[in-house]
Amino acid sequence: MDKDKRSTGYSLSVNDTSHEISKSWLGESLLYVLREKLGLYGSKNACEQGECGSCSVLMDGVLVCSCLVLAANATGRDIKTIESISDDDSLTDVQKAFVDAGAIQCGFCTPGLLITIHDFLETNPEPNVLEIREAISGNLCRCTGYGRIVEAVQIVSKQKSVGQGGSDDSS
Repeated sequence: MDKDKRSTGYSLSVNDTSHEISKSWLGESLLYVLREKLGLYGSKNACEQGECGSCSVLMDGVLVCSCLVLAANATGRDIKTIESISDDDSLTDVQKAFVDAGAIQCGFCTPGLLITIHDFLETNPEPNVLEIREAISGNLCRCTGYGRIVEAVQIVSKQKSVGQGGSDDSS
């Protein structure tokens, strides 16, 4: 069957904006559409098997590997990419902690890790090291030993705890 005969159009809601996708092959992954059709390059294409976490996005508030989601199946869903985590040009608390802790090496895995950690801290604002390691276990980083990434999460967690009237362990 000719690929053009399997083409269709649909609408995606990405980062609170509706996007019309025309002449799209129904077998295209959400990752492909985000990058190649919408120009949202934050989600990275690495393994295409859902093993590395570089393409992580939130779909209806659930962390998913966009390489495993058919874009046509994402219609009617609320998709948030790494580009949506900051409302302006300033760094989020997690991004700043990554810089401060030296958790960014080559940067390829960073967008997937950042969206994963933002999502994780929403439900677990004061995680222990084991919980942090489990939360990021779906994200492959080849440059770090994960120590600085864990440290960055701990920095954010401590800042949020102190900022919300929690106890400061340094006293």
